[in-house]
Amino acid sequence: MFIDKQAPSAGKSQIGLTSELRHLMVLRQVPKKDWGLPSGRAIAFAHSLIVPAGKHVGKPLRLAKPQIEFIRDVYNPRDKDGQRKRRQAVFSVARRNGKTLLAAVIILLHLVGPFKKPNSVIASAATTRKQASIVYRFVARMVKMNVVLAKRLKVVDSTKHVTHRRDGSFYSAIAAEAGGQFGEGLDLVVYDELSQAKNALLYDVLMTSLGAQVEPLMMIISTQAPADDHILSELIDYGLKIRAGEIEDDTFTVHLYAAESGCKLLDEREWKKANPAFGDYRDIGEFRAAMKRAEKVPSLENRLRNLYLNQRVQAKAPFLSPNVWVRGAKPTVEDLLYDGRPVYGGLDLSARTDLSAFVMAVEDDESNIHLVPRIWTPGDTLDERGLRDRAPYRVWADKGFLIPVPGQVLDYDSLAADVGELSSTIPFANVNYDMWRIDVLKQSFARLGVDVPLSPFGQGYKSMSPAIESFEELAVQGKLFHGGHPVLRWCISNAVIDSDAAGNRKLTKAKSFGRIDAGVAAVMAVAACRLRTEAELDIANLVA
Repeated sequence: MFIDKQAPSAGKSQIGLTSELRHLMVLRQVPKKDWGLPSGRAIAFAHSLIVPAGKHVGKPLRLAKPQIEFIRDVYNPRDKDGQRKRRQAVFSVARRNGKTLLAAVIILLHLVGPFKKPNSVIASAATTRKQASIVYRFVARMVKMNVVLAKRLKVVDSTKHVTHRRDGSFYSAIAAEAGGQFGEGLDLVVYDELSQAKNALLYDVLMTSLGAQVEPLMMIISTQAPADDHILSELIDYGLKIRAGEIEDDTFTVHLYAAESGCKLLDEREWKKANPAFGDYRDIGEFRAAMKRAEKVPSLENRLRNLYLNQRVQAKAPFLSPNVWVRGAKPTVEDLLYDGRPVYGGLDLSARTDLSAFVMAVEDDESNIHLVPRIWTPGDTLDERGLRDRAPYRVWADKGFLIPVPGQVLDYDSLAADVGELSSTIPFANVNYDMWRIDVLKQSFARLGVDVPLSPFGQGYKSMSPAIESFEELAVQGKLFHGGHPVLRWCISNAVIDSDAAGNRKLTKAKSFGRIDAGVAAVMAVAACRLRTEAELDIANLVA
């Protein structure tokens, strides 16, 4: 067993093998291609451990093929000085595929195994205390079940610490919800289920804490996050671009096991892509039963696609899928607002501390509808709310997609003045509005002399259902031009459909931290434009 020994010396990709080491490699069932490499030492160490939980509890640990491939990719590439190249690594696979076991093995590799360094500071991180305790329990049990490790390491369950008795190296489990600050000097962080993080704050703090070390390593082991704008999704996408040769960065690697997007739920070939540990950690019988339930209960589908197939899908079905929304990413022609044709709008006000949106809609000569949003938010709290909402408000504001209004709350006089300036050159025919807080804005309109034609638009099933249907039809046909506006896209992605017993629909938020204001305003703007046009055509056909 490789205890208290460091990785290969500088400048060498392999190490010499004594007869004793060769015997150990065979005994520990280390693949021959790994003999003499850092991965061989890691595998031999891992295979000397005992499985601490699950159906194989008490048996000798044997890494699965994907886990071995990941270890090879992380630890074998070395620079000319023999230093490990990888500084960040992501291992993403569906649940119940040995992620926690792998996390515990990696922690012990650095705490007491072949990659140990004197006075190492190691942490496992998670969003909740409960999740953080899971990895810790695996580590603690592995130590207690191994006589050699138990002599070397001191386990303190009350504080979730494991300390090396000889040199003071220690491991601790931390959770984002516990708060607090984390000092400099971390050597290794294993972030468990980053997909559950509400924002990137803990990740950013831990990355900063790793910065001062010689060979730092941020290891992320997680199922995929539901949304593309989540920090984990951004990291995975970055890693996939490296693999595709679009970016050069040998400090970062990603191993993603996921079913193909849009695959059928009962396609067992796709199951294996996301669950390489079938037969080892994953019971295919339970899996098959769960997928059959999802076939019969549609509300389960997205959740199982995320957790069982490791796909990026929201827990609830989105209002419009990204594949449909992107059809309208053609440039909007804002000049249409000023050439005399009627312009329509949708106005959705929020609490004074969030987003408020005014979306203009105008129809071109080919019956395409162009959307031009104006979205306001308090300027003094951009960064704080950006973290809360997991949205790059500061970036959007700097690029002109979001209008920061000075102050910590929205000044409705500023909004009214902005709409008034637009109305001085744009011939608004009608603006649909959500009635929430409209009285306050109307007072600002009256005070500033702003005159725009306003119509109340209910947010319940009766009003929203035909508006949603019209909006969807245009989007599917690729006739809804939005220019890829990122704030509007984000709001649309946060919206889900709520249906009543009769099948009528309205919009609601998919999650507490998402905003849908611009999406609601866009639907009302299209309703003002499209439903009005259809009504006029119906009347025209009846008039002699």
